[in-house]
Amino acid sequence: MAGLSIWHVLIFAIVVILLFGTAKLKNLGKDVGGAVKDFKKSIKEDEATTAALNEPRTLEHQSSTTDTNATVKH
Repeated sequence: MAGLSIWHVLIFAIVVILLFGTAKLKNLGKDVGGAVKDFKKSIKEDEATTAALNEPRTLEHQSSTTDTNATVKH
């Protein structure tokens, strides 16, 4: 039998709990969850920035930004 049975997984889980304890495993779970949450947040922010940069600009928008830049330079 090459695959893992339920007994192999159960024994492995018991050994991991005995080695690390439930408190360390709980903290590890919180850390991984926080990292995933931050990763998802950064992906959403990146998509919003990319969407804003990919919007087509009109000539009116371009002329207003050049007027603003010309005013700042003087």
